[in-house]
Amino acid sequence: MAAWPQRLAQHVEVAVPIRRVDHEVEHGTIVPKVIPTAEVMAADVDLDPGDPRRVAAELAIPLTAGGGVANVDEGRAILRAGADKLTVNTAAIRNPALLTELAAEFGSQAVVLAIDAKRVGDHWEAFVRGGSVATGMDAVEWARRGAECGAGEILITSMDKDGTRSGFDCPLTAAISRAVSVPVIASGGADTPETFLEVFREGKADAALAASIFHDSIQGLGDLKRYLGEQGAAVRQTG
Repeated sequence: MAAWPQRLAQHVEVAVPIRRVDHEVEHGTIVPKVIPTAEVMAADVDLDPGDPRRVAAELAIPLTAGGGVANVDEGRAILRAGADKLTVNTAAIRNPALLTELAAEFGSQAVVLAIDAKRVGDHWEAFVRGGSVATGMDAVEWARRGAECGAGEILITSMDKDGTRSGFDCPLTAAISRAVSVPVIASGGADTPETFLEVFREGKADAALAASIFHDSIQGLGDLKRYLGEQGAAVRQTG
């Protein structure tokens, strides 16, 4: 059996209706992190500090929130509202020192650098505004720099795969994983349980994020995690 990444036990992150997540958790599925809306992170829109509080009130599991965090004060407001971690995207591209400032204030473990990447020629480029605006930055190099600046995790979304349900972008995810020493979360293209297994094995991801397959009840969290466990993935199970 292929070796699993050793930096972090693999797990599934979800962007699903909150009450449904907690219902499945109560019935034996542990979801280490919940990212409330993929759209908020992808578009990097403003997130009202009250939003995490309302989401956190429904959860007994860790919460990662993001969108529009441009300085330490805004990050503090979201964490105080109940989030356990912050995601930053556009603001970090504009000011990489923001990652260092957030990490110094809250710890690297609370700072997640979100990168939206598209294939451009022979490399992947970082985009912003939901993949609509090119930055000219090499996504792999940006991930490496972001980790050096203080990001404790990298959330890499393949804009080529996002919404396609054609499987994760394993070459992109593997390139990011090789470039950094922090955990890497793969996003974009989730479909069958086999696609999760592939991104863990071939893409060297430490975690995988999915939204529509859970939103639309195409895939159950419990069934997915049981499958991964049966295949040797280090997924925590309960019940």
